Amino acid sequence: MAAPNKGRRSPAAQSRPGRALVLILVVIAALVGGMFYSGTMTPRLGIDLAGGTSFTLEAQNQPGKPNAINETNMKTAAGIIERRVNGLGVSEAEVQTQGTNHIIVNIPKGTDAKQARQQVGTTAQLGFRTVLTAAAGAKTPTPGASESPKAGSGEKEKQGGDSASATPSAGPTTQGRAVSDALKKDDAPSPSGKPTGSPSAPPVQQPPAGADIPAALQKKLAALDCSTKESRSAAAEQAARAKPSDSIVSCEDDGKTKYALGPVKVEGTDVDDAKASFDQQGGQGWLVQMNFTSAGGKKFADVTGDIATKTPPQNQFAITLDGEVVSAPQVSSAIAGGNAQITGGFTQQTAEDLANMLSYGALPLSFKIADETTVTAALGGEQLNAGLIAGAIGLALVVIYLIAYYRGLSLVALASLVVSAVLTYTIMTLLGPAIGFALNLPAVCGAIVAIGITADSFIVYFERIRDEIREGRTLRPSVERAWPRARRTILVSDFVSFLAAAVLFIVTVGKVQGFAFTLGLTTLLDVVVVFFFTKPLMTLLAKRKFFYSGHPWSGLDPTRLGAKPPLRRGRRTSAPIETKEA
Repeated sequence: MAAPNKGRRSPAAQSRPGRALVLILVVIAALVGGMFYSGTMTPRLGIDLAGGTSFTLEAQNQPGKPNAINETNMKTAAGIIERRVNGLGVSEAEVQTQGTNHIIVNIPKGTDAKQARQQVGTTAQLGFRTVLTAAAGAKTPTPGASESPKAGSGEKEKQGGDSASATPSAGPTTQGRAVSDALKKDDAPSPSGKPTGSPSAPPVQQPPAGADIPAALQKKLAALDCSTKESRSAAAEQAARAKPSDSIVSCEDDGKTKYALGPVKVEGTDVDDAKASFDQQGGQGWLVQMNFTSAGGKKFADVTGDIATKTPPQNQFAITLDGEVVSAPQVSSAIAGGNAQITGGFTQQTAEDLANMLSYGALPLSFKIADETTVTAALGGEQLNAGLIAGAIGLALVVIYLIAYYRGLSLVALASLVVSAVLTYTIMTLLGPAIGFALNLPAVCGAIVAIGITADSFIVYFERIRDEIREGRTLRPSVERAWPRARRTILVSDFVSFLAAAVLFIVTVGKVQGFAFTLGLTTLLDVVVVFFFTKPLMTLLAKRKFFYSGHPWSGLDPTRLGAKPPLRRGRRTSAPIETKEA
C-alpha cells in the first residue's frame, strides 16, 4: 500500500520547494527594481481619486451610414479625440475605447472642465459649406425685408471701415506664403476676444439678383431662432442629421447670426492640419493657418474661386461642426496651393479653439456624452482614505481570524498575503506608465475583495491538511496528500472568480472596469502565490519540529483536531493485513 500513496505526491514540489521560493523572490526583486528604474513608486491614480473630469462618449451612426460603428472607426475616432483633448494643453488625458461603441475620456485636474466638455462633445463631421444668405439670430418676422448690411461684413470691408477684415497686402507672410491665400473673418473682435457684429443684431442679408435660393429654405431661415442655447442646440442637431448634399439652416455658435448654407463643398477629412499662430510681421494678430490634403486643396481652390467673385454674404465660407457654424470667413480671391489663413479678431484662445476643431473635428462617427463625472482632488483624497481604511479593517479581521483559528499556520497565511500584496502593488505601479492603468475607487474595492479570495485559498489547503491529520497521518505525508485535492478546489474557485471578472470587464463601461481588472489580476496572482509560495513554504515548515510534532500552538495538534493515536497506529499495522484478507 506504500506505492499508491507515494504516487499521489508532487515530487517536484516536495523535493525542491526552495527553488520555487527563490523564483518568486527573484520576480519580486525584479518588479521592485523596475519601479526604481522607471522612477514610478506609486500607482497612477484615476480621475475619481486624483480629481478631474471623466466623459463616456457613445458612438452614433451618421445618417446614411448605418454600419459605421466598427473597430477601425472607433480607433480612428479615439485617436482624433485624444489629439483634440491634448490640444487643450492636457498632456495626461486618457482616451480609450470600451466595448464596441463607447470611448472613455479622462481629463486630470487643472483643466477647464467646461472647455474640455465643449471640445469633447463637438465630435460630429466637420464641413465647409458656402453661405447662401444670412440674417439676425432671432426669428425674422418679415423675411426678405431690405435693411442695412451687417457691420463688419463684406459691404463694410469695401468701405474700409473694419480694420480686422481689411483686405490684406500682397506681401509674404511669416510662413513664406502669399497673404492672398487668406480668409477674412466676418466679424470685428469684442473686448472679450469673441467676434461680434454691430451693437444691434445684424439684419437680413439680401441675396444678390439671380441667386437661386429655394423659398422653403428662406422660410426655414426666417423661422429659425438662435437667441437661446436650447434653440441653437436643437437647430444644430437637426442640421447634423442632414446629408452633406443637402442645404441647411444653422446658427453661429454665439447666436448672433443665422445662415442658409449650401451643400458641403470641402469635408473635414480634407483638412490635413491647422494651427494657431501670431502674425508679428503682418500685424494681423492671432490667425489660424490651414493645410489641406492634395485632393482637399483642389476642392478648396475650386470653391473659393467660385465664391470670391460673388457679393456678400455669398462670398463667405461657413465652417460647421455638429451642425453649428463655428466660423464664417470671407473669401477675397481664389486660394490655391492647399494652404489658407483665417484672420480677424482672434484672441489666442479663440484661435487655438478653432484650430483644434479644424484639425480634429473630422471624425468618422458622431458621439453623444452618455455620462460625465467631475471629482475634485479633495473629494478624491477622502475617497482614497476611506477605501484604504476599509481595506485595513478587512485585512485586520482576516488576520485576527487566522491567528485565532489556525495559530501557527497563520504565519504561512500572513506571509502569503504579504507576498500577494507586494506583487499586486508593484504590478499596478508598473502598469501605469506601461499601459496607462489608473487606480480608481472601484479598483481599490476589487483589491479589498481579493483579500478574501486569497485567504480562502489558504483555508482550503489548511483544511485539507487537517483532514489528513484527522485520518491518522503525520504532517509531512498529510501536506503532500492534501495538495492535489486542495489544488483542484483552488483552481476551480479562482477560475470562476476570474471568469466573472472577465465577463464584467467586457460587458461594463466606465469605472466598473477598474473593479473587474483588479479582481482578475489579483485572482491570477492568487494562483501564483499559492503554487509558488504557500505550498513550498508549507513543505519546508512540515520538516520543523514545532509543526510536525503537533505543538498545541502549531494549529496542527492531532488531539485538538480529534485524531486518535491508536487509530493512526492501527491503520499503519493492520491495513496491509486487512487488504490481504479481503
